[in-house]
Amino acid sequence: MDRSPDTDRVGNTPAFTPYDGSSKPFTIGLAQLDPERWIVPDGQLDVYLNEKQRLLETYPDIVFVAEPGTEEAQCEVRDTLVAYLTARYPEIYRRSGETMHVGGRVVDLAGKPALVAAGFLVQDDLVIMRRKETGWHLVTAFVAFPSSWSLPEKFGRSMDEIHAPVPGFAGGTRNAELINRMFDNLPPGRLVERFNWTVNTDGGLFLPKSNAESLGAAAVALKAENTFVRIERQTLRKLPQSGDILFTIGIHSDPVAILRGHPDAPRLAAAFAAQLEELSLEQAAYKGLASKRDSLIIALRQLAAG
Repeated sequence: MDRSPDTDRVGNTPAFTPYDGSSKPFTIGLAQLDPERWIVPDGQLDVYLNEKQRLLETYPDIVFVAEPGTEEAQCEVRDTLVAYLTARYPEIYRRSGETMHVGGRVVDLAGKPALVAAGFLVQDDLVIMRRKETGWHLVTAFVAFPSSWSLPEKFGRSMDEIHAPVPGFAGGTRNAELINRMFDNLPPGRLVERFNWTVNTDGGLFLPKSNAESLGAAAVALKAENTFVRIERQTLRKLPQSGDILFTIGIHSDPVAILRGHPDAPRLAAAFAAQLEELSLEQAAYKGLASKRDSLIIALRQLAAG
């Protein structure tokens, strides 16, 4: 799929707008999450699940990984989602024995691996982190929609190793210490949420290659119509039986031009531009924005001015 299922939404309001200043890039930004809002399916559910199916068939070793000994945790994730979804959204999810009716498809709950079955219940990607002697490690995941990173490259690595390329999050930094402490202290009954966002010229869902640039990348002209803001809605919860942490990642890819139809467009566009201006050059290069930031800021200022 070359374009995100959300790219036809110009003139509608985006589902989330963390670039309004509420979720600043390169900060942890965790907030307590109401369990009623843990998983939020929308009208694109079938589209996302069909794309997951295509990607799993095409790139099985790229979108799913699992360490031996994670089978029980995978089942715990599947069972947690089944119980939650059938209770929270009975109009969408209906269980019948060992199958789940999800929108326009039927999911075999007894299918293996269990995390793959769980992944076909929701639009979100699913990652299981496990505490080992060397910290929290990515031990199994079904990630169909990576945001400029490779699941096989992160598989088995510790949180510090996973975040090593991120400015301000390498091992030994205050942010790295805070994340590990938060993972250690997260109680099973508490859910937390954070947002991350970046900007791409590709609105596709499957982006497994880094878009990082050199600090001196040549300037590129962008227009709001062919530029996409990619938003990650991330949630964390500790699984009570295994003690592992389930990390969900929901992707929303909107054309920047969608802001024109938002009732609060001037404020959002101005806040978005301000967020981009505040990025250091290193941060902008990591997000692939060193070459694009100036022209995007101009486009956003034009949107803000009406």
